[in-house]
Amino acid sequence: MIRRIITINEERCNGCGLCADACHERAIGIVDGKAKLLREDYCDGLGDCLPACPMNAISFEEREAPAYDEAAVLAAKKSNATAPSPGCPGAACRSMDCSNRCANQLRNFPIQMKLVPTNAPYFDGVDLLIAADCTAYSYGNFHNHFMKNRVTLIGCPKLDGADYSEKLAQILRNNNIRSVTVTRMTVPCCGGLSYMVSKAVEMSGKNIPLHIVTISPNGQIVK
Repeated sequence: MIRRIITINEERCNGCGLCADACHERAIGIVDGKAKLLREDYCDGLGDCLPACPMNAISFEEREAPAYDEAAVLAAKKSNATAPSPGCPGAACRSMDCSNRCANQLRNFPIQMKLVPTNAPYFDGVDLLIAADCTAYSYGNFHNHFMKNRVTLIGCPKLDGADYSEKLAQILRNNNIRSVTVTRMTVPCCGGLSYMVSKAVEMSGKNIPLHIVTISPNGQIVK
């Protein structure tokens, strides 16, 4: 039958496994470092995997494919209820208790915006810190001053080569985020991070408090 189904551009795929984690039907897996559609009859054509991909490597196409087999999907889920996710183990979401770690205030993993799924369980009811990579190295008391009691995401608008506006908007839109704090450097390229987060807050349609902190290379808070 002709139906809508996903297609994966292997040249773009970086093998992060976020699409596999987002696929509730487990139609996608990582094979030889690349995402693969393992079972066409497991793909429902709804595309939960599309927004999870940081490389825009997944899209829809209309082509000949087996019909979606919901019964087979449910049976596979039941028989593999305790099986690990087919995605990248390093991208598996986890929350951490930092109460017994006086210096380390990291509460969540992964933290890179490129890797974090928009529906990570640690996003619910939290204050969010979005930090430019360099800020944690420039400001000596970064953990206690900024990361404490916040969920942390990091990224670099210049080196990552990605616009995270839409992904951040989905995080803000789909989760109960109480506030957003951005830490950026004084260098001009860091303005891209402030812009992306401001745009994401606007796109979310929510009135979320946003605070932007600028840090100099010598570790001074400029504003």
